Amino acid sequence: MRTRRLGPDLEVSAIGLGCMGMSHAYGGQEEAKSIDTLRRAVDIGITFFDTAEVYGPYTNEILLGKALKGLRDKVTIATKFGFEIGPDTGSSVDRMIGLDGRPETAVKVAEESLKRLGIEVIDLFYLHRVDPKVPVEESVGAMGDLVRQGKVRFVGVSEVDAVTLRRAHHEHPIAAVQSEYSLWTRGVEAEVLPAARALGIGFVPFSPLGRGFLAGSVTAATDLAEGDFRRRLPRFQEAALAANARFVAVLEEIAESHGATKAQLALAWVLAKGDDIVPIPGTRRIDRLEENAAAASVLLSAADVAAIEAAIPPEEITGERYGATAAFVPKK
Repeated sequence: MRTRRLGPDLEVSAIGLGCMGMSHAYGGQEEAKSIDTLRRAVDIGITFFDTAEVYGPYTNEILLGKALKGLRDKVTIATKFGFEIGPDTGSSVDRMIGLDGRPETAVKVAEESLKRLGIEVIDLFYLHRVDPKVPVEESVGAMGDLVRQGKVRFVGVSEVDAVTLRRAHHEHPIAAVQSEYSLWTRGVEAEVLPAARALGIGFVPFSPLGRGFLAGSVTAATDLAEGDFRRRLPRFQEAALAANARFVAVLEEIAESHGATKAQLALAWVLAKGDDIVPIPGTRRIDRLEENAAAASVLLSAADVAAIEAAIPPEEITGERYGATAAFVPKK
């Protein structure tokens, strides 16, 4: 697989793997199947793996540590801190009870993540969400100290606005900003993506397949398991799914003309938006993994990109990204 750079120095595969769904929010699956998928990812050239302390919580990092043992020289591992994790009751999502971006939390989580992952240094350490009680300079400053101590290689931030991104980068160089970005979530194009480019910061889209919707894997709420977090989201309510279905049909028609699947076309569109972009689609299945990875070979012209965007206008998407499920979750 071709590679791309996040910031000036962090080289990774053009498509990474978001590992959250193997342990968190979407119901998970048995460990052996996840390990097979993770190892297959390395076999087909994926080098960039994304996890977080809160996924599980904790179990996703442990899973990666097991799966990638002995493959350290072939992989780049990104993890995150910044959530307050509640007691072991209810679902994994319900344990995300608040935000905690204190400097001492950055240090504590980094040490614990290193142990769970079984590695000596975290390649990319993100602030998962900015804690409104803690100036971003304090959170990122502590992360910079971890770089100087050799425990972290690069620093990132997630779901920030352009002003906060500039403040963070002024405190310590930011290699990557991670936010949701796909054909049905394009808000970052207005300010965040231009700011990142002006600063030489790479961009990592999560949910580039619209949490599976753009791949056609979710056509009704009944396609989702009872505990699946998506059942809580406005865009996955029956009325919204029905209203947005026409966009999936259009995507399929265009994909066929390129000899690609819907998922591959949606990922190819993200990749075509700039060489500084590295999407991290999530999957638990090897067949989906291989399908997603093949999107790196689907090349779109500027005319192709324009036609796809004209067919799926973001202002016509029904439903917000998030509802009122948690006060700390961004609403746009």
